[in-house]
Amino acid sequence: MLDKTFPTLDCSACILTPKMTEAARHPKIKLLTYAEVESVSGYMGNYEVTILKKARYVDEDKCRGCGVCATKCPVKIPDEFNMELGTRKAVYIQFPQAVPLVYTIDEENCLYFSKAVCRICEKVCEFKAINFEQKPQRIKVKVGGIVIAIGAEIFDASKIPEFAFGKSKNIITNLQFERLTSASGPTGGEIVCPQNNKRARSIVFIQCVGSRDKRFNEYCCRIGCTNTLKQAILAREKLGKDADIYVCYIDIRAFGRGYEELYRRARSMNINFVAGIPSEIYVEPDGTLSFNVFDKNIDKLLEIRSDLVVLVNGLTLSYNTEKVSAVFHVPKGLDGFLLEAHPKLRPLESVVPGIFLAGICQGPKDIPEAVSHASGAAAKVIDLLSRVEIELEPLKAFVDKEFCSSCGLCMPVCPYTAIEMKIEKMNGSERHRAEIIEEMCQGCGVCAIACPSGAIKVHHYTKEQILAQVHAACLK
Repeated sequence: MLDKTFPTLDCSACILTPKMTEAARHPKIKLLTYAEVESVSGYMGNYEVTILKKARYVDEDKCRGCGVCATKCPVKIPDEFNMELGTRKAVYIQFPQAVPLVYTIDEENCLYFSKAVCRICEKVCEFKAINFEQKPQRIKVKVGGIVIAIGAEIFDASKIPEFAFGKSKNIITNLQFERLTSASGPTGGEIVCPQNNKRARSIVFIQCVGSRDKRFNEYCCRIGCTNTLKQAILAREKLGKDADIYVCYIDIRAFGRGYEELYRRARSMNINFVAGIPSEIYVEPDGTLSFNVFDKNIDKLLEIRSDLVVLVNGLTLSYNTEKVSAVFHVPKGLDGFLLEAHPKLRPLESVVPGIFLAGICQGPKDIPEAVSHASGAAAKVIDLLSRVEIELEPLKAFVDKEFCSSCGLCMPVCPYTAIEMKIEKMNGSERHRAEIIEEMCQGCGVCAIACPSGAIKVHHYTKEQILAQVHAACLK
């Protein structure tokens, strides 16, 4: 969705599209698009993953991506990819460089599914790719390792009422601004005010929306400052020297390689930097936007009027982080992002063996950091799959079968589903016994605490061993 990337201002699509195409054409890579993971079972080196592949109502093998179906479709709805600044049809592709280039029918907005009429797309498709009878599929695959790379979302600015997001179409997010500046966007790259489609003469960027804020997220989003510098430079280049451009900030954190140079370039282009955040934005009767802001650099209260306000939203949790955490048994940190096994020694791994983390799902990162993180995770997976034998940590729970009462209380409390009940034959009768799957057990000890009969223990942490340590300490 980005137009350019900082600090080099390279074309985003030019960088990413060849990589996506290379992955799609690789003989040993299988892309399952329009799909999601439903469940995961097994352990490192032997995972079974159930994937729900949703119905596109378009045959992927027959579709050629010609777009005739979308051209003829009579339904127009807001385009999510263009941040609802433009429209799309009920049969659509996300963006022109999508991989694979296969159309999808939006079931919620298609006239055939809602009113049992139309089916124009089916009539005009010469390749007979439209299939309204298509059903979702559940696919099971066996894998040795898993990389979680679900990314993040931008903060919802409507949670901050003083910024009046939603009260005026001319108050937009930084991602909406990206779509305005993109040549493939809804305005063909023209920076206009969405309310009247007139060229903007003044723009204000407000940083740290939802970030470094005790009410929402106390952490820094890591990309807000440099992304704002990039957008301010693009705005100056597109709008010319007569446009007024302001950046309201708490601090400018341009700490990466080449980022300080980007900051100096922005300062040299007559972009006004205001060291303060507005208290409230007002929508004037003529559609312009006004606010007061105290600039701590000059100790003055400024009154600013602008045609366009860009809210630089911070990064927040992806909408499905909660589900991913539950499905893969990967815990979350206090900030809500997925937690690594160790921040220094094992930053690429989750606490679950064989499951690795890549990108912003672990915490805010810019593009170079995310690429480095992903490359490291890929190397870890290669290392895992190349081993003949896998070493496990010795801290595992075990069951003393003599004391196991088969109550089953240990099973629901195990966060890693590492306990199963097995049937044993004793003296001609059958009874259930709890058994620990060592490959899945992480030695957390929750099962040992929950066991009412004390049948479950953890190696090296048995009562006898702990009491021996206490006894030795007392003798000293």
